[in-house]
Amino acid sequence: MATVTGSGAEPGLADCTPAADAAAVRPAQSVLTDAGDLLRALAAPVRIAIVLQLRAADRCVHELVDALDVAQPLISQHLRVLKTAGVVQGERRGREVVYRLADDHLAHIVVDAVAHVQEGK
Repeated sequence: MATVTGSGAEPGLADCTPAADAAAVRPAQSVLTDAGDLLRALAAPVRIAIVLQLRAADRCVHELVDALDVAQPLISQHLRVLKTAGVVQGERRGREVVYRLADDHLAHIVVDAVAHVQEGK
């Protein structure tokens, strides 16, 4: 891995932390592994759409099916992945399960990723 120097080739690169300092603040391997698992859980377009829907309001499966125009078994499968990763939580209300985001940090990750892509187009 190359070390960034203060050559000023790109704006802001001169301000990067030297490689020796970066190693001192590196999170534990288990934290990096868990973060990678979380990002993989968010990596499917339908899951991103689900997170965006749940950012607006709690929803049950049939509401997600209607909003995203995706078959119910597929929505349920994606919700299972998101639930396993700790992205969403479900609460049974009668015959339905209402899903919500586990916390706002996850919505920020998705919103920032979508905004980043939209800025480039």
